[in-house]
Amino acid sequence: MDTTPPFTVAIPSRYASTRLPGKPLQLIGGKPMIVHVAEAALRAGAMDVVIATDDVRIADAVRMDAVTVCMTSAEHRSGSDRLAECAVTLAWPDSRIVVNLQGDEPLMPPACLDQVAALLDQRLDCDVASLYWPITEAVEVLNPNAVK
Repeated sequence: MDTTPPFTVAIPSRYASTRLPGKPLQLIGGKPMIVHVAEAALRAGAMDVVIATDDVRIADAVRMDAVTVCMTSAEHRSGSDRLAECAVTLAWPDSRIVVNLQGDEPLMPPACLDQVAALLDQRLDCDVASLYWPITEAVEVLNPNAVK
């Protein structure tokens, strides 16, 4: 019996990355990275998958029947800001469980997305959650490219 609640996977993705402009469109096995991310999200138990982007090139790359593209402002400072705009644009109810999947995580196991949704559903006092992996090396703590 599936105990995963209905949820949305929302994927913020911008073209103008500081370290690697155009990163979402970099090819992995002949496909743009953002397509791999969307496909991973589709394999999860989500009721819908949304790409939040400010760039038509990314929108064009992920034109799939099962994926919604929400065009957002280029002025956002974070993916969370981009998803907040989507919540308003797409009129998500406050009760909607939204799992934020970063647009540069093509190898995310779909089961992890289901797990986050289930945990959010159980924790009514929790508005936001993120997957994490413990940092075990001091060098990672100092690495600006390692998300903390």
